[in-house]
Amino acid sequence: MSKVAVVTDSTAYIPEDLLKQYQITVAPQELIWGDQTYQDGVDIQPDEFYQRLKTASVMPTTSQVTIPNFQKIFQSLFDQEKEIIAILISAKLSGTIDSAVQAKGMLPGASIEIVDSYSTAMAMGFQVLTVARAAQDGAGLAECKRLAEEVRNHTGVVFAVDTLEFLHRGGRIGGGSRFLGTALNIKPLLEVRGGRVEALERVRTRKKSLARLVEIVEERTKGKTPIRVATLHANAEEEARELLEEVNRRLNPTEKIFSTVSPVIGTHAGPGTVGIAYLTDM
Repeated sequence: MSKVAVVTDSTAYIPEDLLKQYQITVAPQELIWGDQTYQDGVDIQPDEFYQRLKTASVMPTTSQVTIPNFQKIFQSLFDQEKEIIAILISAKLSGTIDSAVQAKGMLPGASIEIVDSYSTAMAMGFQVLTVARAAQDGAGLAECKRLAEEVRNHTGVVFAVDTLEFLHRGGRIGGGSRFLGTALNIKPLLEVRGGRVEALERVRTRKKSLARLVEIVEERTKGKTPIRVATLHANAEEEARELLEEVNRRLNPTEKIFSTVSPVIGTHAGPGTVGIAYLTDM
């Protein structure tokens, strides 16, 4: 059994079977909707979230994982005599890392390393899975931290949004702000780069935007094997599945994953968002 426990936050939205297989612990972000607070992916699931969003008169907001939640997770793993590595959403997108650092300070006897993924969604998920697989194979805490800091340089996520309204409203738009006010038939392509949401290109029509996502990932991963890929979506399952089939056909990845984005990410990206996350050989 691994001595190192791997923790991430709910924005990774790693499929449940992989969480169980590699014993990954997930700290839930919070979704605030009116006078109700929900734990991301625990009290509210994506299908319910998008159905409710269609008719909501009040829009949801989000909040980072709480300090008590991290403290509870860390204490439980410490009680199991585990060393802990937490790989979390970019500090430029959320205050989650700050919560984790404060919780760590409350357990001075525990061996805890906190790593900024500089990303989110399955780009972070691939980092988490890489480290969890190494931990399961017997890697120690120092090796897991070194691997986490290395693998993040080999991951990326590109995505197409239906509208920039949600990213703009949540203040997560970064360099993508230069696309605001563009014509309705222009579909922005974005990426998480350096921990921020940044602009890539503007493409005419939805169909072309999704095709271009595949081309971009193909260009970035050319000559690099093995490749692992995941498609992810916010209430656009059919398009994301078709995208995964196309990526599989063109890139022949070692691993392919189909993922939804969590309600917290969906709050900022908006319905209709489709993306591709990837990990190349180190």
